[in-house]
Amino acid sequence: MLTFGTAGLRGPMQAGPDGMNVATVTTATWAVAKVLKDRCLGGSTVVVGRDARHHSAEFALATAEVFAAQGFSIVLLPDPLPTPVLAFAVRRLGAACGVQITASHNPAADNGYKVYFDGGVQIVSPTDREIEAAIGVAPPVADIPRVEVSPTDTELVEHYIERAASVAQHHGGLRIALTALHGVGGGTALAALHRAGFDDVHLVAEQFNPDPDFPTVAFPNPEEPGACDALLALAETVGADLAIALDPDADRCALGVPTADGWRMLSGDETGWLLGDHILSALGADEAPSSLVASTVVSSRLLAAIAADHGATHVETLTGFKWLARADAGGSGQRLVYAYEEAIGHCVDPEAVRDKDGISAAVLACAMVSELKAQNRSVPGELDRLARRHGVHVTSAVSLRVTDAPGAMSRLRGGPPAELAGITVACTDLAQLRGNRRTDALVFTGAADEATVRMVVRPSGTEPKLKFYFEVACPPADDVAAARAVAGARCDMLLAQARELGEALLRD
Repeated sequence: MLTFGTAGLRGPMQAGPDGMNVATVTTATWAVAKVLKDRCLGGSTVVVGRDARHHSAEFALATAEVFAAQGFSIVLLPDPLPTPVLAFAVRRLGAACGVQITASHNPAADNGYKVYFDGGVQIVSPTDREIEAAIGVAPPVADIPRVEVSPTDTELVEHYIERAASVAQHHGGLRIALTALHGVGGGTALAALHRAGFDDVHLVAEQFNPDPDFPTVAFPNPEEPGACDALLALAETVGADLAIALDPDADRCALGVPTADGWRMLSGDETGWLLGDHILSALGADEAPSSLVASTVVSSRLLAAIAADHGATHVETLTGFKWLARADAGGSGQRLVYAYEEAIGHCVDPEAVRDKDGISAAVLACAMVSELKAQNRSVPGELDRLARRHGVHVTSAVSLRVTDAPGAMSRLRGGPPAELAGITVACTDLAQLRGNRRTDALVFTGAADEATVRMVVRPSGTEPKLKFYFEVACPPADDVAAARAVAGARCDMLLAQARELGEALLRD
């Protein structure tokens, strides 16, 4: 059977309990409804949305109708819409639950069922385990009733667009290239950008409208090599100032910028540094001490230094926005103002959307670049400025396929490397921690006079792979290019060493 992973179900659209189909969705919805009623939330509002993948419309309708039959008040969003609109709607309405039918940036054959509780935040354990237990006692699908539901109007969508546009505090002349990668974000993003004052937007036309077959890309993920080639070509042709790629459900956003060597896509970490610094810079002196930013254990350490420089607090969480969105839940009284993960996920308006939101991130990025342009500054220049102040940070990652990921992690724990890229390292096993920082991951760290190295290793949650995340940092220096070359060379050493480790683990 499909099991609840990252806040819900995701898998291939096929018959049977191991696939996404109407029966699976019907049973899952009955189970979610049971958990809500067990928590005395029966009759509450539930919001249901969907993307434009094959069968998403019928899955969303089944979800809404099963909830309605269980006595809940249903808001079925109209049309295929970005996942952040669903997260926004749950929060705005004070709904008990939201379900988005989406497989995000997965291949065309997949679909998914994503669940939000607690003010529009992705579910975590024990909620997911409670839902799975309820699935185990669900009646036969034919015995689960459905009640007809009609979609709502576009009022919530309009509210979302207005809120996403409001994150822009500067909107001088800016030329933008945009792709939706055949997903559902194009129209909503364009409306938000126009509402924010960014009218000079050029579209990758063949990728703008939703197409569940994703015909122009091998994988509909802005991080995949080649996925943004058409975007960067358009940006070069029209002389854009910024290129923006949304993933198919528009919860993630990747940025491309012009450099002296041509256009390139920024990494998720680079975008995280820039947006984090931009948001913190806009805070008043009295706001910073009560403000909090967050990034994950596999993301760069630089945001922590940026936060400290602004007098704010940084929190490190486990991977995933289900944890990042709860970064300020510790009772400190500090307010989350920004969170990001290296996989191009950014939460720039936590008061409105407690999840990654590619559209509001895109609007804020445009405002940031517009402001820089007005001051005769550039994104590469800003990255250099941060490097001079906090040191050069170079990050990378690689996934290695293994037949037995848990066994490989066990063997790595039994014989961890003592040195990485020529630097002695210590190992922290996060599986040995207590509380919500416990996870199946190893963190290797070490330092020398000229550099610090960090490597995180964890198994993939969905594939038989080990994932390696690297960061090399060099102290602040005037010659940023030289420091980047040193850090880059060490990062290349880490990549090579990780591949050797992977081969050794396979042989063992």
